[in-house]
Amino acid sequence: MLSQETKNILHLSLIQGVGPKTVQFLIDILGSAEKVLNATPSELKKIEGLSSKLQSSLLQKQLGCSLERELELIQEYGCHIITFYDEAYPPPLKEIDTPPLLLYVRGELKPEDAFSIAIVGSRNAKDYGRRVSYQLAHQLVNRGMTVISGFAQGIDTCAHRGALEAGGRTIAVLGNGLSLIYPAGNKELVEKVVESGALISEFPMGMKPISKNFPIRNRIISGLSIGTVVVEASNRSGALITARHAIEQGREVFAVPGEIFSELSTGTHSLIDKGAKLISTVDDLVGALPQHTIRQISALKPATAQEKKVDITQVPEITKNASKPIEKLTAETPAETKSVVPPPPDLTADEKTIFDAIEVPSSHIDTIVRTTQLPISQVSSVLLMLELKGVVQQLPGKQFAIVT
Repeated sequence: MLSQETKNILHLSLIQGVGPKTVQFLIDILGSAEKVLNATPSELKKIEGLSSKLQSSLLQKQLGCSLERELELIQEYGCHIITFYDEAYPPPLKEIDTPPLLLYVRGELKPEDAFSIAIVGSRNAKDYGRRVSYQLAHQLVNRGMTVISGFAQGIDTCAHRGALEAGGRTIAVLGNGLSLIYPAGNKELVEKVVESGALISEFPMGMKPISKNFPIRNRIISGLSIGTVVVEASNRSGALITARHAIEQGREVFAVPGEIFSELSTGTHSLIDKGAKLISTVDDLVGALPQHTIRQISALKPATAQEKKVDITQVPEITKNASKPIEKLTAETPAETKSVVPPPPDLTADEKTIFDAIEVPSSHIDTIVRTTQLPISQVSSVLLMLELKGVVQQLPGKQFAIVT
């Protein structure tokens, strides 16, 4: 249940032409959101620095969307609102320039999220970048940290999956309202993130994912984090905006080196040239944090010797049981017509379809495409996720085999 003051702040946030800085300025002067909403023309006119245009907007109260409908959607989707004035508002966000006036939240923000690392990068990431982001997120939550990203395709999605499948916390900062799922392909991730962290947005519930929203939300991704890691980004990538915000906010910026011939390495390598810390292991990242932060994180969950040895740029195969090596299947394996291995219970519908299409000993990707009648881009993406889950192994020549 939202308090009346929270509803008043929400009301103010929906007034067209009135930004969060103006609302905070007025609340500081008049004492509450209720007094701002009820301010008379003469009261507003006395406020130094308040333009006539803003005075008019506050008096007319023309809303971008209906307050009643907004409250209905908040209840329908099980959201709650944290305002800048609430104790639950994340302290790191209060330190940034133009902090969001309010946060729509599905799930829960916890005190331990103060130790968060953002992982960002290209939506069109290659297998290398996807594997690195997944593996790094997996290792970070094993160190007791929360992983933050933007829920986009590519690097963001793999970072969220890596954190979730390691049993850790992850926070997704959206560039749209929480009544919408974008990208649609991440629908099955939504409830998992809500259960193990939070979906958050500063945008009204029904706000569509328009392009101008994403650079705005990037300041929240970096602002919630003690450091931002960029994995695979071109010189035009929005991930570089997040890195710039992190620098302006006085947070650490890290970059994972990429393939020298890839366009998706130009942005990360440029960051390294400009002073971002190059990392190739999770130890590189943790070791670059301030000593007092390292001590606090270590107290949460000390790293194991095995974790310390992992080089994320070597991207080892990810399996459900690290002690059980993946055996390479060869043509000498007895041939069968179809897999008799039952699919794991946690697969999505698309993952199960593709899993069932893989023959023993292995199937070429073209064969899988013909069997499933799915687009090759979708098959490639799903096969990668099956690899990350340790269910499928890629062999030379675009052959894929089930891990038994």
